Amino acid sequence: MQTSEQFQQAFSLHQNGKLTQARDLYKEILSTDPKNHEVWDLLGVLYMQAERYSQAEDCIKNALQIEAKTYYLENLGKLYLRAKKFKQAIEIYEILTKTSPQNYENWFNLAMAYKNNSDWNKAKDAYYKAIEVNPQSHESYFNLAYLYFNANDPDGAVKCYEKALELDPEDWETKYFLSLAYMQVKNYKDGLRCFEERLCRQSAIVSQEKTYPNLMKEKPIWRGEDLSDKILYTYYEAGFGDVIMLYRFMSELTAKCKKVIFKPQKELVPLFRENSYGAEIMEMFDYEENMYFDYHLPFLSVPYVLGKTEENMFVHHDDGYLKSNPQKVKEYKEKFFNNNKFKIGIKWQGNTFYEKERVLKVEDFFKLFEIPNTQFYSCQTFEGSEEFEKIRDKYDVIDIAHTFKDFSDTAAAIENLDLVICNDTSLAHLAGAMCKPCWVLLPHVYNWRWHKDLSKCDWYDSVKVYRQPQNGDWISVFNEVEQDLIKML
Repeated sequence: MQTSEQFQQAFSLHQNGKLTQARDLYKEILSTDPKNHEVWDLLGVLYMQAERYSQAEDCIKNALQIEAKTYYLENLGKLYLRAKKFKQAIEIYEILTKTSPQNYENWFNLAMAYKNNSDWNKAKDAYYKAIEVNPQSHESYFNLAYLYFNANDPDGAVKCYEKALELDPEDWETKYFLSLAYMQVKNYKDGLRCFEERLCRQSAIVSQEKTYPNLMKEKPIWRGEDLSDKILYTYYEAGFGDVIMLYRFMSELTAKCKKVIFKPQKELVPLFRENSYGAEIMEMFDYEENMYFDYHLPFLSVPYVLGKTEENMFVHHDDGYLKSNPQKVKEYKEKFFNNNKFKIGIKWQGNTFYEKERVLKVEDFFKLFEIPNTQFYSCQTFEGSEEFEKIRDKYDVIDIAHTFKDFSDTAAAIENLDLVICNDTSLAHLAGAMCKPCWVLLPHVYNWRWHKDLSKCDWYDSVKVYRQPQNGDWISVFNEVEQDLIKML
């Protein structure tokens, strides 16, 4: 480390986050000492911190040309990782791991570069090398588990997450992802226990504390106590599909309690009131002085507290556990479905905040529209509904989604359909809960709830599952769907 007063001042400013002043001093030093490789490197690191990656690269390369220090090469590798230049990062870390094979950080960063460049097998090998160097690496086991998940090997993911948890028993993130791996292999006893670590559980509780600050402090979370003479308040978390899927337990829940008060998303209120199983379905929050309950529970915790395992998780109802409103069914029939064709509802997009791979291309449906004696209906609401413009002038597809004010309307429309074809979205759960035939189209790497064996759907008897043979290949999926639809007709 250099000892000049000017350098020490610049370095101190840099350490204290005063990047602009530090930059100016570094440049001043270089104006009189352009061969000062240490200052070139530090200026590059400073630019990297400021996310000015092109300038950072120039500076660190200058340092390397003057003095080929391993440390400077490591900084260049870190820069490429941060700048998402993964191929360049791979080149750097392949050199570093050969020259310093016992350096854990270089192996880990090489694995990260491979992973982000979709070189899955090389990434696995590099993580295992990192573990050889540092067997206590929680991060390497955690990232390895992701790779096993990405390869649709949840059993491998379970082993890695369990090892990561052994090394860091308090890490909630590992527990959460381990829960998904457990549930994908249908180990619901351990999966539901670890699933209690999910973030949305805590955020659901916090949101209720804002509405009922005193009641939520006074009343405990239900952990399985006898509620035969007690009132349970349960409230939604996560998405529509999750809530619909677990609503199968409502009849069991109300049988255990003197009373159940359930606060779902407002769009689900009319449908659940038509299928209440004795529960009081809240639409608007009552004032705290008018509200009373003995215990409360986030809704996705219901199967855990009920003690569900693989043997009793999949509650089936022969004719479905959600029924449509007969009057609405009649109105929809008269307005949209009064024809003799085979009626198919479609949807191509759900919530894209998570798992964007689930989104279908609306153009992939076009070949289905040409199959004779079919009438297609768009059930695409909200995000993605603008894609209907690609259909409107080309095919005779009826847009019914604009009539859906809530899920009761959607259910009435579904009751008039012969088949639903959609991506992994709430519409699939609603059709399944109604025991309506539904074909769900999954990406290559799919959500845990569909389990390992895709030849059947454990949750819904009426649902059939299709899956991409490889990432991004929806064409093969739709070819199979087209063949099956022609056979059905």
